[in-house]
Amino acid sequence: MAKASGIINTTGNHIWVEGMQDYRPIGAFSFLGKYRIIDFPISNFSNSGIDRIHLIAGSKPRSLTEHVGTGRHYNINSKRGNVQILFAENHSRNSIYNTDISVLDENLADSVAKRKEPYVVVAPSHMVFKQDYKTLVDAHIASGADITLLYHSTTEATSSFLNCDYVELNRQKGVLSIAKNRGNEAHRDIFMDTYVMKAELFVELIKKAKALSSMYTLAQIVNLSCEELDVRGYAHTGYFAAVTDLKSYYNANLALLDFETAEELFNEDWPIYTRTNDSAPTQYFADANVKHSVISNGCFIKGTIENSIIGRGCTIEEGVVIKNSVVLPDTYIAKDIVLDCQVVDKHSKLIHCKELIATAEEPGYVKRGDTL
Repeated sequence: MAKASGIINTTGNHIWVEGMQDYRPIGAFSFLGKYRIIDFPISNFSNSGIDRIHLIAGSKPRSLTEHVGTGRHYNINSKRGNVQILFAENHSRNSIYNTDISVLDENLADSVAKRKEPYVVVAPSHMVFKQDYKTLVDAHIASGADITLLYHSTTEATSSFLNCDYVELNRQKGVLSIAKNRGNEAHRDIFMDTYVMKAELFVELIKKAKALSSMYTLAQIVNLSCEELDVRGYAHTGYFAAVTDLKSYYNANLALLDFETAEELFNEDWPIYTRTNDSAPTQYFADANVKHSVISNGCFIKGTIENSIIGRGCTIEEGVVIKNSVVLPDTYIAKDIVLDCQVVDKHSKLIHCKELIATAEEPGYVKRGDTL
C-alpha cells in the first residue's frame, strides 16, 4: 500500500486564462499537441505508486472528465486504484466562495479521514512538471515536519510565474510565509501548489480555514499556520511551467521545442500517460516544409511550419506559413494564410483572413470553433 493518497486541485479563483478557459478548465487544455495538462499530475502520482487519486473538478468540467474517464489509461492499479472525480456544487467563475477549502470541506474531508493511507499529497492542475512523490513523501517523513511544500527557484520572477505564490525560506529551508509573486524581484522560490502532510492534519486545516473565513484557501491557512507548525520547503529541479494566462500557456508549449528542455520533462523511466487517439499518421505533401516543430497524428500538411506545435487532425493548405504558434486540434487553415505568434483554439477555421501576426510578448488568440 502507498503511504499517501493523491489530491489534484483544479479549483480556485485566482487564475483565469482569458479565452481558453471560457470553454474548459486549465487541466483540460491541450498541451504539446497530444497531451492535456491534467496528464502530468496524474502521471506523477501513477509513476510514484500513488494510485488512489481524488480530482477536484471546478467549472465546465465536461472535457476534463471525458479525458480522465476511469483513469485506467494512466497505468493505475486495476484492483485497488482509481481516480475519483469530485464536483464543486454551485460553482461560478467570479464568486469569492470558489475556494479549494470550500470544495475540500464539501467533498473530501470525511473520506480522507477514513482512508488507510496516513499521508496526503495535494498537487495542482495548472502546472507542468515531473516529480517523484514517493521521494517527496519519504523526505517529508524523514524531516519530521508537519507540512512540506514543493518549490522551484527562479531568477526570472519579474517576468515569469506572475500571480503564482512564492515561499519565503530561512536558511534551514523552513517556510516563513507564502506570498503572491507580483514581479517585484527577480529571484523567487515559486510555490508549486504541492503539499505533503498527514491526513488528519489536512482535515484539521480544512475545518480551521472554514471556521475562520469562507474566503480562505489552503495556501492561506498554511501560511497562517507557519508560526505554529513546522513547515518545510523541498526544492524541485528540472522543467517547470505554470499556466496562469495565455502568454504562460504559449511559452510553456514552445519551450519544449528545445530538445534539452524536453529531456527534463520526458523520460523513458517516467512516462507521461494520456488518452490514446487511434488516428492515421500525418501526411506531408510535396510542398510541405516543416522545421523545429511538433506535429501530431492525423494532419494534412501542405504548407510551411516553423517553430510551432500542431495538434491532431489539422489541415494546413498550400502556401500557408505558420511560425512560433500553437495550433490546437481539428483546425483548418486555408491557402496562403500567414500566422505568427498565435494560439489557435480547436475546431477553428481560418479561411478569409490573410495574416494574423502578433508578438511573443503578447501572442494572439483565435477562439474555439471560430471562423475568420
